[in-house]
Amino acid sequence: QLQFVESGGGLVQPGGSLRLSCAASGFTLDDRAIGWFRQAPGKEREGVSCITGSLGGTTYVDSVKGRFTISRDKAKNTVFLQMNRLKPEDTADYYCAVRASSLCGLSSTGYMYWGQGTQVTVSS
Repeated sequence: QLQFVESGGGLVQPGGSLRLSCAASGFTLDDRAIGWFRQAPGKEREGVSCITGSLGGTTYVDSVKGRFTISRDKAKNTVFLQMNRLKPEDTADYYCAVRASSLCGLSSTGYMYWGQGTQVTVSS
């Protein structure tokens, strides 16, 4: 059975860090691009980062460049999003998703499977 499970969200103070995990079962993530998306209350879903399926190239939305790092552990079939220097505007539900191709994109087009999401709240 194909399953995606995100974890690692929580409440953190501004300037703090969190590491989100996206663990897959039932299929391998190796050859697929994996994206992280977020949706804040009252806002549209936004692509945050993506890692390609083959060479592991990465893409970030401008607002998180230099603060967030996406990576994958093929042995664990898991993709991570390390989030540092968090800001209140990073508060959102974060989702990982698998793309049909190995190439990245920050629009939701082409993403086939989505996790249930993990909540991140940045507040003092």
